[in-house]
Order: sequence, then C-alpha cells, then structure tokens
Amino acid sequence: MNWIKQQVAYVAGTQEPIYGPTAIQSVAKQTEVTPYTELEIEHLKWVAMESTCVETQTFYLFADSGHLGMVQVIYSNVAGIHTTCQFNTKVFYPDGKTPILWSSDAVDSHGFDEQKLSFYGDGCAITLNEDGTAYTVKSATNEASIVNLNITRTAPGFHVGKDGKSYFGTDPEHPWGSMRHGFWPRCKVEGSIMTKDGEVDFKGRGFLSHALQGMKPHHAAAKWNFANFQSPTYSAVIMEFTTPPAYGSTVVDVGGIVRDGEILCAGSDNSAQHTEVNEDPENEWPAPSAVKFLWSGKTKDGKAVKAELSGNLGQRLDRIDVMANVPGFIKAIVGGVAGTKPYIYQYSPQQRLALRINIDGNEQIEEGVLFSEATFIS
Repeated sequence: MNWIKQQVAYVAGTQEPIYGPTAIQSVAKQTEVTPYTELEIEHLKWVAMESTCVETQTFYLFADSGHLGMVQVIYSNVAGIHTTCQFNTKVFYPDGKTPILWSSDAVDSHGFDEQKLSFYGDGCAITLNEDGTAYTVKSATNEASIVNLNITRTAPGFHVGKDGKSYFGTDPEHPWGSMRHGFWPRCKVEGSIMTKDGEVDFKGRGFLSHALQGMKPHHAAAKWNFANFQSPTYSAVIMEFTTPPAYGSTVVDVGGIVRDGEILCAGSDNSAQHTEVNEDPENEWPAPSAVKFLWSGKTKDGKAVKAELSGNLGQRLDRIDVMANVPGFIKAIVGGVAGTKPYIYQYSPQQRLALRINIDGNEQIEEGVLFSEATFIS
C-alpha cells in the first residue's frame, strides 16, 4: 500500500505515506568526516535534472545605499514532462514606504553553455567567468527591472559535507530524492537595476545560494528558516529545513561563517530558533517576531568557533502567498490533497542586530544587516 501511495504522491504531488526518519540520509552524517567542502568550479554546474526538480540560483544584494534586492533564476521540471524557467527580481527600499518592486517572468528558449556553468534564455543571462570567481547577471525580461550586475566572491564558497546533499528514500543505495545548497556567502556587488523610477545602484555586498531540490519541494520540506547576515568583517548563513512527517519531521541545518579570504567554520551544527511568534490570522502560521541563530564549528587549524545572532525582527518586509498565482485546479490539488499552504515571511530588522562570535576564546561583536526568511508549507 505504501508503494502505491508513493507512486501516486510522486506523480500527483499528494501527501506521502509515513516512511519515518530512517528514510532521509541527512547531510549531517557526512559532516562527521567532512564538515564542509570548498566549492571548486565543477561544483557550480547546473544539474538541470530531467526528472522532477526545482533548481535555483539566487543572488541576494545588500547595497551600500540601504536597498536590499534579489535576482533569481528558477529551473523547474515536472515529472520529466514539462520544464519551465522563471527570472525573478525584487527590490526593497530603505525608506520603508516605497512599494516593493517585484518582477517575475517566464524565460523562453532557455539553455546552458557546454559546461553547464552559465544559464541563458530570451532576454537574460547568468554568466560565470573563466576562473569561476564572478558572475555577470543581465536581464531585460521585464521593463520594470532591467538587471545589470557583477557579483564577485571575496571569500571561498562551500557546501556542507562531502557532496552537500541530503538524500531521501528507504534504500540509501537508491534514493528517490535529494536536497543540496551551495553558497558564496560573501561577495562584492557592482552594477544596478534600472526601474521605471530610475536606477538603483547596488554597489555593496552580496550572497549566492545555488539550490537543488531533486524531488517535489513540498515532499522534501514542510518548513524552512534562512538567515543571511552581512557585516564589515563577517558573513554568516543558515539554511534549515524540516521534513514533513513522512520523513519523521527531521531537521536538516547547513551553514557557516566566513570573512574575506577564508571560511571560519561551516557544517551542520547550527540552529534557527523562533524565540517569539505571532499567529498570522489569515492562515494560522506562527510567524516569527524574534529569532536566535546559532553557529558552532572549527577553523581549519582546529580552533573552536561559536557564534550567536539574536533579537527582534521588527516590521516584516513582505509576506508571500506562494500559491496566489497558481492555476485554480493545481491549487485545489496541492492545497487540498497535500495539505499545503505555503507562505514566505521576509525580514530585515531596521534596528541592526549584532553577531557575537567567539574564536578560540576571543570574542568579537559586530553589527550588520540581516536578511531572514521563515517559510511554512505544510
């Protein structure tokens, strides 16, 4: 019976049977031998699976002017039958009054270079340079947001463990799904996004997340936490997901802290906590109002690293009803049968939070900018 349910779930996206926590092989297991792997150029390749998947490259932008932004390309495949690509642009304005700029456009005639290091389509291109240290992002897919950016990493990138992947399936030798995140946590950004109200200069810092969900997203994760902190000296990231009950509501956490030129620590011994919540009256999700992020690891030469970032999130930047623009019949299937009602809550506290970091007994405290997301799916 479980096999039948699993097959129906895989094709239709319905709720999966209960396999239990043994049916996920968390990347945390890999960290017992290999805490993290520095990204080389081969790790930056698009996988572009021919079966069900969602693969994204998301560039987060922290402008010196106070603007926050995001540019993203999404590659989505449904059961190997239908592949779509989307280019998204988002700009948050520092005055807290100007409406958020949001553009989301289908990308036709998409493709990759021969090495699958660069993505292109009608009106847009994300191009990696020859030595694998910088991306150029250009898009004219929407007249409201013409993107022209250069993102250069200033610290090594990493994924956690040996291959960065958590695997899903009752037979570890033949998994039916996977999840991977690779990061460039600290980058220099140059360039701009041209809007109908003028050019927004995004000179400042940036962050890249390259993610691959090698299965239906709502089967892999029931909720997500994401923290992306940038200060004059440090960049810190946590990406945490909790599986649905089908996989034992298992928590998988990847993250790390870097500074210019070096990774201080990276691994799976981190946590994201909502220390205060307010129930959203529209959907009953416990949206966070205060958080605590914790990191723990070791430097390359074995020094202990501990860090904490905590405080109130303040007024949220945005709340996104993910299903709002999905066709009605799909919304009925995914929302009704699978019990999903995905919402993303985005924050960047106006009152700056401080990273408290301790390296081998030496503590430093440094204020910076936090961009944080809490996502609830099922």
